[in-house]
Amino acid sequence: MSTVLDAVILGRAGYDLYSEEPNVPLAQVRHFTRFLGGSSANMAVGLSRLGAKVGLVSCLGTDALSQFLLEFLTAERVDTSHVQRREGYAPSLALTEISPPDRFPQVFYRQNAVDTMLVANEEDFNYAAAARMFITNGTSLCASPSRESAYLALERAHAVGVRTVFDIDFRAMSWPSHVEAGLAARLSLPNVDVLIGNQLELMLTAGASTLEEAVRTLRGRVPTLVSKLGEEGTRVYSGSQEIFLPPYRVKVQSTIGAGDGFASGFLFALLQGEPIKRCLHYGNAAAAIVVSRLSCAEAMPTIAEVHDLMQHQRKDF
Repeated sequence: MSTVLDAVILGRAGYDLYSEEPNVPLAQVRHFTRFLGGSSANMAVGLSRLGAKVGLVSCLGTDALSQFLLEFLTAERVDTSHVQRREGYAPSLALTEISPPDRFPQVFYRQNAVDTMLVANEEDFNYAAAARMFITNGTSLCASPSRESAYLALERAHAVGVRTVFDIDFRAMSWPSHVEAGLAARLSLPNVDVLIGNQLELMLTAGASTLEEAVRTLRGRVPTLVSKLGEEGTRVYSGSQEIFLPPYRVKVQSTIGAGDGFASGFLFALLQGEPIKRCLHYGNAAAAIVVSRLSCAEAMPTIAEVHDLMQHQRKDF
């Protein structure tokens, strides 16, 4: 692709099954609907729907589920020319119970998931380093060879001045221990410009016992730190700035994908050169729209929907 991309994302695309039976325990659900999932793929779709030019570096199988994911991404105008295929491996699977407003348990199957088989090559690294922004996440670090691919792509992009983003994206089932996950994330920090995480993720990455301690530690390690506080809102530390924004008000259908929606909105605004406070508005508004819908990627909003919510609920941007 000759056009300069706004963002290249390295990470996973997964296969999600959402319950079609609200308030039925997952063990008793009989009917599901399929969706594209995986934080990296969700963000790629989210950024694309907002108007960014996005490419994905990932690995999928040669099975029918992988084909569905690839076709979905292509239909969403995500460049998939750097998505590898590995025969004999399948994408991760997530099954989700839907019991709003606050119960959405999931079961994950990630044993030898095909996304962990990614072996990025020189063309992939050059692809990442040619974009305006490079994004990856902690799940890419859970196993080799995707771990080395993510670290090397971060290093290459950062070295040439691309704005680099690391979404901690901790998934306990992917790691032998919390300590190992935290260490893997911490090793990425020298090449990270924007670090995004919730309270647990920031504490793991900093090796801290409280969020306050984690923030003190990480503010000295990365230029921009995004602290997601769930239903309380979001706080961003950028240089000497510390900005907090409460969430937008919506009726919750599913909280799954809220973080990916936030990241899409926040990073899109960052790409537009918006001030940090307005970036927070974009992120919180996108997250609110996602939680008002069912699914992750298919719930991602358009730029018109984000602007509409911002205009109706906020007057301070």
